[in-house]
Amino acid sequence: MDHSHMDHGHGGHDMPGMGGHKCNMNMLFTWSTEDLCIVFSGWHVTGTGSLIFSLLAIVLLTAGYEAVREISRRYDIYAKNAIEGRRGGDDLSSDRFPHRKDGADESSSLLNPGRALRRPSEQQAKIVKAILYAVQVFYSFFIMLLFMTYNGWIMLSVAVGAFVGYLLFSGSPPTKTAACH
Repeated sequence: MDHSHMDHGHGGHDMPGMGGHKCNMNMLFTWSTEDLCIVFSGWHVTGTGSLIFSLLAIVLLTAGYEAVREISRRYDIYAKNAIEGRRGGDDLSSDRFPHRKDGADESSSLLNPGRALRRPSEQQAKIVKAILYAVQVFYSFFIMLLFMTYNGWIMLSVAVGAFVGYLLFSGSPPTKTAACH
């Protein structure tokens, strides 16, 4: 079958309704930023300024992923301790949350000092942990899509964002790799 009349290139692809600008979709590693679209056709690099802005945005996005991971880790610990305390295990109000004379303690509500925060039930904790996990999975696949532009500048920005995020948000050693989730 003769396919000579068809365009099989992986170069620019016209995006409908975009006024003729093209998004370059490379399937091989490149440093080129000509007609670079990042994940969405609307996130189009048009020059040096938009490239720098995009790279900084990617660093912040990737650092944010590390923040979500740390929130998830901390909630896991909090929920485990709260549920064990509810079962009669470690009492959260003893050593870790000493009571003060004014009735406020570290487990008090910020808006209502002296009134203890409600500890989550096992089902509530499981739902919150599932939501945090879903956010992590979505976030990690979005970062994967950034990486799959096969653009060296984008890939470096993802790595820098992971570095910055780890420095800012990680309170514990890494528990798993950044591969997918």
